[in-house]
Amino acid sequence: MISSIAFVGAGPTTLYTLAALLSRAHAGFTVTVFEDQPTAGLGTPYRPGWNDPAMLSNIASIEIPPLGETLLAWLKRQPVSGLRALGIDPREIDDRAFVPRVALGQYFRDQFDALIAKAKAGGVDIDIRTRSRVIDVANRDDGMLLTIETRKEGVTHALFDHVVLATGHQWPTQQEVRPGYFLSPWPATTLTAMAPTHVGIRGSSLTAIDTAVALAGAHGTFVRQSDRLDYEAAPGTEAFRMTMMSRKGLLPEADFFFPLPHAPLSLCTPEAVQQLIADDDADLLESAFQLFKQEMLLADPAYCEAIRLDEATLEQFSERYFADRAAADPFEWAEANLQEARDNHAARKTVAWRYAILRMHEVLAAIVPHLDGSRFERFNRHFKPVFVDDYGAVPHESIERMLALYRAGKLEILALGDDYRIDTHRPEGGVLLHMGEDERHFPVFVEAIGQRPLSAIQFPFLSLLEQGIVRDELCTEAPGGSRGIVIDDAFHPIADGVPSDRLFCLSLPFIMGRHPFVQGITSSHEMGEIVGQALADIVGAGVQAPERSTAAEAA
Repeated sequence: MISSIAFVGAGPTTLYTLAALLSRAHAGFTVTVFEDQPTAGLGTPYRPGWNDPAMLSNIASIEIPPLGETLLAWLKRQPVSGLRALGIDPREIDDRAFVPRVALGQYFRDQFDALIAKAKAGGVDIDIRTRSRVIDVANRDDGMLLTIETRKEGVTHALFDHVVLATGHQWPTQQEVRPGYFLSPWPATTLTAMAPTHVGIRGSSLTAIDTAVALAGAHGTFVRQSDRLDYEAAPGTEAFRMTMMSRKGLLPEADFFFPLPHAPLSLCTPEAVQQLIADDDADLLESAFQLFKQEMLLADPAYCEAIRLDEATLEQFSERYFADRAAADPFEWAEANLQEARDNHAARKTVAWRYAILRMHEVLAAIVPHLDGSRFERFNRHFKPVFVDDYGAVPHESIERMLALYRAGKLEILALGDDYRIDTHRPEGGVLLHMGEDERHFPVFVEAIGQRPLSAIQFPFLSLLEQGIVRDELCTEAPGGSRGIVIDDAFHPIADGVPSDRLFCLSLPFIMGRHPFVQGITSSHEMGEIVGQALADIVGAGVQAPERSTAAEAA
């Protein structure tokens, strides 16, 4: 029995899922990949035009899960002229270097093309349909019906046994929703076309840094002189300046050195966390935090003593983790931290407490689907920000650019706290920021806080909503709270009457409630391994999985 498999979306998640499937199964199935864009394999975060050429990725070759070739090997076989066109200095290529997002996109595109060519040469029936937008997905008795729209053929339909939704990030269809107010920084070409003015940027992580870099590149130039990076404003851009703002008003820290592959954890291990979950612990979050503390105390006693971790509550730990940075000038802290990070990379020195937190974030993420409403909210407010800050360290050049803009008088950082309000309905356009008694007007304001979790009502395929297959997992203990759509550990939406092997959802915004750290290439690889293995098992068995009798039993 030949199974038909469809992938909706052709970014890195589909690439890793296909790689896992093709390495484990070689016959008994056909594959069709639908991609709205003209080219398959790029992924939205790495697409030219959507991203400014100066925007840097925050993952190096050594961290990218293996494909046909490493990023480093791919870079080394590119012509010097091609590297320079991508903004890459051939002399600075190594396995820990960060490259522009568009360069990473070209790498993934080439890996995708190579994977498809190898599969076809091996006799696998694969059809890549670019410029083909899937506008709906519906469950039928005999399979999943996709509705596809193309310029040439108009609207057509196709039926598949198994469908993988890998639609990636989802941004507002309208970028500038009111004059001067932008819901996202993408596509970057819109920002770079703006006249010089005062721009407010909500966010201070890599997305906000990317926004600032794109704007700065439109109104000036970064110039490296010896070992220092400066910013030179273009003539006539005196009005251009930026205010980057967030609740704490902190820049991310510079990428820190750590060994790969990761050293194993000693106490806060996947097995220990799974045992807490299996024991149905009455306060799972608190027990997990105690495991975290024990691992930290073992890894770096001096740091733990300095922040008094042994007697700290979760809330106190979160506050103490950020306390020194919050008390310092953000640019002075950034300059000192950048120098520390550079020195540690040169000496191959690992800061033990940072490395311990980095290794624990995915292990402890396993508790999230099992937290009740109040503990889920507590995790998101106090635990998650620590992990995100730790693994969200940015390329050294990104920090250099922020320091250069600050020295040029083009950038400030504002701590908003919790008591502020943004008025986007201004007759003069832009945004009026209210902070207590203070008010600031920004003629242009950009929301740059990255991908937010989305609820089912924003799911792009209406029939799956109407059929009750895609629905929100609600927090009854926290009214109005959403935990993303209802899926199981194998990324199947849980619903009555749908064979368990028929539909997989890997669309990031809709699973972030259950998987809070799911963004990034390593997550694409991990999800791809799970779904690719499941598909290989299905086509290997040659039979359809039985229907679930009830959604309650499936849960």
